[in-house]
Amino acid sequence: MTRDTEKPNAMETLLSTLDLEPIEVDIFRGRSPQVGWQRVFGGQVIAQALMAAQRTVARDRIVHSLHAYFMRPGDPSVPIVYQVERIRDGSSFNTRRAVAIQHGEAIFALSASFQIEEPGFGHQILMPDVPAPEKLLDERQIAAQFLANAPAPIRKYWERERPIEIRPISLTHYFSDEKLDPVQHVWVRATGPVPDDRYYQAAILAYLSDMTLLDTSLYPHGTSIFDQTIQVASLDHSMWFHRPTKLDDWLLYTQDSPSASGARGLTRGSLFTRDGTLIASVAQEGLIRKRANE
Repeated sequence: MTRDTEKPNAMETLLSTLDLEPIEVDIFRGRSPQVGWQRVFGGQVIAQALMAAQRTVARDRIVHSLHAYFMRPGDPSVPIVYQVERIRDGSSFNTRRAVAIQHGEAIFALSASFQIEEPGFGHQILMPDVPAPEKLLDERQIAAQFLANAPAPIRKYWERERPIEIRPISLTHYFSDEKLDPVQHVWVRATGPVPDDRYYQAAILAYLSDMTLLDTSLYPHGTSIFDQTIQVASLDHSMWFHRPTKLDDWLLYTQDSPSASGARGLTRGSLFTRDGTLIASVAQEGLIRKRANE
């Protein structure tokens, strides 16, 4: 059997998902992988909307920030149509707005700003001192040591093939109701080659930026997103792209949740390369509430 006839792996599937179909000027169609999810993963919609917006700017304009709102759950069984509006084209900056539509309704909206690359002042915060990813359990070891008696949602999450591998510094919150400080450190990396293309690199970084954030806001409450008595969903998502990266090695995703109130939790994130270079910052507010029938 040749590689061409084999089932694509998770990263190949993600790259195919990001290869949007142009159906009219500034209108694109995206699809979702059929992996049994009840709703479209939020990171996928962010990444596809960013890809749609990127395709309407010149190649020398690179995304430096995005701000997005989730309005309705995405239906993975039907395509998503992305309509891009060209808000402004300036000498240095371009602004785009992309709306994701399903069943005749907007499910998501993203605004993104692009800039030509230029020199300027530079500084960054330091990366936390944490164990290297090679010193942590990989996903196979986590499954072997912890999943035999884990709740079904946790087993399903860790056993599914994903385009992004996750190695948490700590697994305590998955298997304990201990109330923890609202801080989380997670190593993440692509499970397959990422094209040497700034569009795809930015989109995949946006995709993985939606992973694990909501969990951090639940740390102080002794629970996790796998608790069936809790309703969780991303409400909004902002991201700032500081420096380019080829995504060919591990990234440290360090997170903290400064506040939770009103059935909402806020989490901030920083993404560092292994050598300590800060490549992106993230902020997300999510719905975290007890279900009404509990």
